[in-house]
Amino acid sequence: MNASNKWQFHRRSCEQLQRTNPLNIIDSSLPRDKHLRATHSYPRLVLAVALGVLCAFVSGCTSADSSQKKAQAAGPARAVSVAVAKAEREDVPVYLVGLGSVTAFYTANIKSRIDGQIMRVNFQEGQLVKEGDLLIVIDPRPYQVQLEQMQAQLFKDQASLRDARLNLQRYTTLIPSGSIAQQQVDTQQSLADQLDGQVRTDQAQIDNAKLQIVYCNITAPFTGRVGLRQVDPGNIVHAADTNPMLILTQLQPIAVIFTLPEDQLPTVAQHMKNSTLAVEAYSRDDQTKLATGKLQTIDNQIDLTTGTAKLKAVFDNKDNQLWPNQFVNANLLLETQKNSTVVPSAAIIRGPQGTFVYLVKPDKTVEARTVAVSLTQGNITAIASGVNPGDEVVTDGQDKLQTGSTIEPRGAGSSNNATGANDSKPAASGTPGS
Repeated sequence: MNASNKWQFHRRSCEQLQRTNPLNIIDSSLPRDKHLRATHSYPRLVLAVALGVLCAFVSGCTSADSSQKKAQAAGPARAVSVAVAKAEREDVPVYLVGLGSVTAFYTANIKSRIDGQIMRVNFQEGQLVKEGDLLIVIDPRPYQVQLEQMQAQLFKDQASLRDARLNLQRYTTLIPSGSIAQQQVDTQQSLADQLDGQVRTDQAQIDNAKLQIVYCNITAPFTGRVGLRQVDPGNIVHAADTNPMLILTQLQPIAVIFTLPEDQLPTVAQHMKNSTLAVEAYSRDDQTKLATGKLQTIDNQIDLTTGTAKLKAVFDNKDNQLWPNQFVNANLLLETQKNSTVVPSAAIIRGPQGTFVYLVKPDKTVEARTVAVSLTQGNITAIASGVNPGDEVVTDGQDKLQTGSTIEPRGAGSSNNATGANDSKPAASGTPGS
């Protein structure tokens, strides 16, 4: 019943009342004051009821109109714009990552073993020298003079030795005839032995003088790179000097010492028995690959303060990308999981009910699919179950989705390669999924 009909009903009710009691006759059986209250209250009551019904009708109409307008404004549900990628089957490398520093195989502080003046410096700073190359020449003339003196002393003592031996031979021949005492023969034998000892001493001094001359020519003990020069021609150097004349380091090959947690050592040791493990060295920012080498050995003890053990890897370093004392991130390739189903790590969502992904259906709706993660490596994740190769998963925009939501893949997202990060560096660690 609309408002107009209600008003007409009210009007007819009033007219009927007028017809039934046109003169407003008061019932004599009631007191006068009650007749007056009944006469005046009835129209007011009818009017109040009519106004209440009218307000309720207007309110209902307004609510219906508002709901209809909201429904028209909302329209059909919008498709959510998301990025998607396909799950693919690939080989996934498993890395163990540790912090390390580059260490030269050989480092030599070149010092003088004699006192003297530097005559020549035969190298340039930063030069790569080979084993045996002449680096510094110290004035050898004082030691050549000493050598000549030792040689002269040797010549003199050798002459004395020859005379003593001749006299001993004469004395020995006279013993049978009794012309000489046995004591004199023994004394001559002792003199000859003493002179023989003196000759040997002279020879040792000559050898020492020759060695001093050799020390005047300082050569490279191994192939390496020369550091900054600490001396110049004309400087006087001493065997007791504490500062080296130069520092020589070997760069090819070179080693990297890095650490791994003690819990990972049994696995590494087991894999070392089967094959040689590869190690990749990355820069300090963990973005640039510097070199690839091989794991050589594991240290024989664990650091009690850190619970880690040291490992040593060897690198050829042909392009000189590694330098002694350089900080690097070492990535030890432990194994490679063959034919794994992989998706981008961005597709993985971890919630109260476990790990899941939003799987794209052919009708462009999504379904929350529970998955089992076997390995996370870099920005790819290996899936043990829940997703098959070729399935499309949402990689961006999951916060706006729920099961049954309609999506619209944006750009070329539907053809994204799930393993596009396979060519980039591995993550900080290969973390097996739970």
